[in-house]
Amino acid sequence: MIKAIALDDEILALKIIENYAGKIENLSLEKIFNTQSDAQKYLNKFPVDLIFLDIEMPSKNGLDFYKSISQNTKVIFTTAYSEYAVDAFSINAVDYLLKPFSFERFKAAVEKVKINNENDDVKYLSIRADYKLHKINFNDILLIEGLDDYIQIHLTDNSKITARSSMKNIMEKLSEKDFTRVHRSYIVPVNNIKTIVNRNIHIGDFIIPIGETYKDIVMKIVTK
Repeated sequence: MIKAIALDDEILALKIIENYAGKIENLSLEKIFNTQSDAQKYLNKFPVDLIFLDIEMPSKNGLDFYKSISQNTKVIFTTAYSEYAVDAFSINAVDYLLKPFSFERFKAAVEKVKINNENDDVKYLSIRADYKLHKINFNDILLIEGLDDYIQIHLTDNSKITARSSMKNIMEKLSEKDFTRVHRSYIVPVNNIKTIVNRNIHIGDFIIPIGETYKDIVMKIVTK
């Protein structure tokens, strides 16, 4: 199920999106907003998979609003202005719908999201950090560390990416067969759990404690 919101300063435009979304299977339009502040407050509490987003709005435009979102959320821009298309696709927009758009065009855009999600679930983690959308191959992830309201993704080339996210949210974006949580502050690739000494997992130069809550899960993986 794709969880989505829509943000547009025109109520009629929001009603059209609401009507179209209600006709598409596996798409749940959770909320509609006509102010950026209300949409931002919602996103701070409830992560979504997709935003239908207008560009020409009071305050900051839709492009800047999307760049300011820290969570990994896909976007379909809905606008009456064609001149923003290049900028929209440069920040990895899934699609760009010019108003007025038909239901068939709307549905085709949502289908692109479904295809992207299927591809991401298999091989990649997509996450926004440093004003960019990073697409990280699962095989390049050494471990993920939780730091209060942020997570730090340690990569096999010794680099790291820091992004605003909870451990719960990032775990939902990973393949359960490839990753497991071993501590409230650590997620590791299953294949990297090879050496355990005194209830610590050794991965490269890292020594990761196994949390009491997760010890049974880790032991099942080791004894497979």
